[in-house]
Amino acid sequence: MSKIDRRNRAKQLRLTKDHEHAKATNIFAGKDGAPRIVAVVPLCGDVSAAAAVRSLNGSLELEEEVPEAGWVRMNIERFKQKVQYLVVNRDMFAALDACRVADFIVFVLSCEEEVDEEGEQMLKAIESQGVSNCFTVVQGLDKAEPPKRRPQIVASLKSYITHYLPTTERVYSLDSRQEASNLVRSICSTTPKGVRWREQRSYMFIEDIAWPSGKSAVTEDGTGQVMLTGVVRGLGLKADRLIQVGDWGDFQVDKITAAPLETRKKAKDDAMAIDSGDTVLELPTEDQDDLNELAPEEAVMEDMADDAVSMAPTERRGVLLDDHHYFSEDENVITAPRPKRLPKGTSKYQSAWYIDGGSDSGSDLEDFEEEFPEHLKNPETFDPADGLEGLDLNGRAMTEGGPSEYPQSEMFMDPSPEEEAEQIAAYRKSRKNEAEEDLEFPDEIELHPNVNARERLSKYRGLKSLRTSVWETEEDRPYQPEDWARLLEISDYKRTATRVVREAWIGGVKPGTRVNIYLRGVPLSFQQSPRPLALFSLLRHEHKRTACNYSITLSSEHPEPIKSKTEMVVQCGPRRMVINPVSYTSPKPHYQIQRLMIYSSSPKPATPQTTSTNSTASSIPAAQPSPPSPAP
Repeated sequence: MSKIDRRNRAKQLRLTKDHEHAKATNIFAGKDGAPRIVAVVPLCGDVSAAAAVRSLNGSLELEEEVPEAGWVRMNIERFKQKVQYLVVNRDMFAALDACRVADFIVFVLSCEEEVDEEGEQMLKAIESQGVSNCFTVVQGLDKAEPPKRRPQIVASLKSYITHYLPTTERVYSLDSRQEASNLVRSICSTTPKGVRWREQRSYMFIEDIAWPSGKSAVTEDGTGQVMLTGVVRGLGLKADRLIQVGDWGDFQVDKITAAPLETRKKAKDDAMAIDSGDTVLELPTEDQDDLNELAPEEAVMEDMADDAVSMAPTERRGVLLDDHHYFSEDENVITAPRPKRLPKGTSKYQSAWYIDGGSDSGSDLEDFEEEFPEHLKNPETFDPADGLEGLDLNGRAMTEGGPSEYPQSEMFMDPSPEEEAEQIAAYRKSRKNEAEEDLEFPDEIELHPNVNARERLSKYRGLKSLRTSVWETEEDRPYQPEDWARLLEISDYKRTATRVVREAWIGGVKPGTRVNIYLRGVPLSFQQSPRPLALFSLLRHEHKRTACNYSITLSSEHPEPIKSKTEMVVQCGPRRMVINPVSYTSPKPHYQIQRLMIYSSSPKPATPQTTSTNSTASSIPAAQPSPPSPAP
């Protein structure tokens, strides 16, 4: 590369970096710029997030009432910026909701009390969710005695917080007016680095909620219209995409109008005029996403018409293991074994050790048909257990009675059902714990005495080899859930995800605009429910239900393993779902179910039960989940 080419390349990189910096900071510039959202999270029990915000405001001589839980907007004239503080209590979900919409996070520590288990769990969950720029402050440092211990306390707190957030440079003291002012300066001048999954969509902090229809329902199903006010962040906000509002759910957009703050402009006659905006910025089109989670039944019927109709058999033949059915109705019927391909000269004893098709070389093979035992061909033949007469095949055995070669057996009495239940309960109490037993006997399951093995194992299929055996799904297709065929299927995920994400880059209401979003079909019962903190715009197809796989790593600090199908809360990007996952290992091309999820250095996959309402999973973000949260 020549000198001129190197100069040109360096210039292009510099211009690109300047453009990215201007794009990230222009949204906060000017009088009408968006406020910088700061979440204040207490990690100790004796600290207060509201007191921390009052200390920051006091360093700049700002007087504003700060609630114990809520938000407050401050206009900082010294740095020509607006800052919006989100004050949260020591609650896991409240902290996660505030941090996923915040540009900056301020963690409040104590100089007297250590971070307890609840605070450490909050810190780990916030870190796993994804964090932007973080700062750490300490309260009550002036109360530490003697004064020479204060630098040691600050150094200890910095060592602790850098274990989770290595980019932390220092710990600010809120008791020092100068350090608190420096922290506010850093918040107003630092460029937020953002979170990847959040920058791929449009989001908004909800400042106000209004119900234009009041308490009267607009529709017969008890739903009405709601208006949400806030500043658009992230990408452009589109009316055709669905809106996810906290824990309320997903809704369609009716319209988007401008909602500028009241500004006074000087008219020609020196009169004061108030600028108010009711301008419609975005209306939905025919391409608006619907609220259907499953594919229409008509589309499923058209797809089934192209394929052969699979008819359910009148009765199942027990448990299928490769090509053999166990616990079947005709299990008492003895069938002749099939001929085997064995090497020449193989005896009957040696042939018992060969599996069907066990030999690879076919040059010395011959058809070897196992013979029926004589006692199976002739039903009148006696066994040796009947005495020596059972060996009298040709009438040459002695007729006198002789001593038996078997030891004298003891009479066995079947216990009563009550005694048997007591024995089983005593055995279960004396055996090892469930995790150790699963590791020692991973391929065994225990059935209760009153459970029919054929019915309990009818939904299972066994494979001799997870690598070579073929999984036959045609037999189970008639018994699959009725909604399974209506789930969303994506043949090429990477290509579809790239197209959907690029589609979100174009159009929509410009970020930094203060708007009113009108949603339709919102239940009026939400008027008495907790107020949501933020809303996120969903990508195309993200509302549809599909089957998803998650990689879950169980924390080493969790006291015991987690059973499969245990209810747990999974947060994937902006969405929080309650699922009952089925844990399994993934030795390709098949999956092996696991009864327990045990701590391991490698992540364990888990698939949610898509037939349950609690396990509704979205298609696009599910394959791009945020790092796993600590185990519940």
